[in-house]
Amino acid sequence: MRLNVTVRHGQVHDGVHAYVEAKFAKLGRRLPEDTLVEVVLDRERNPKIADDHLVEAELHLKGPNLHGRESAATYEAATDVLVAKLERQIERRRDKVVQEPRRRAQAPPEPMPVEEIEQSLRGVADA
Repeated sequence: MRLNVTVRHGQVHDGVHAYVEAKFAKLGRRLPEDTLVEVVLDRERNPKIADDHLVEAELHLKGPNLHGRESAATYEAATDVLVAKLERQIERRRDKVVQEPRRRAQAPPEPMPVEEIEQSLRGVADA
């Protein structure tokens, strides 16, 4: 997994940067090696917004990309919630990839012969 962390509108401490990298490294265990993860740390400038620390992530996978965006009072809290959301998205995507071929491989049920249907209808009409 390749991780790209960028900061918009300001600077962050090295501790925050290391925390984000550590959390997304744990997420990388569930991803293929050639996955690119772009994380953007941003800060809202509106003083009326209490959750002004924004973390966005985009996972470039084979197939559809996964996106996530979360805001909280600190970058660490937003990162925790965002990683949890992305884990659920990855699991859901993995389940779809694993389950869909199995569903298609199952043979459809055999249709009932016409004679049996006619006999069952005659039996209902006679009763």
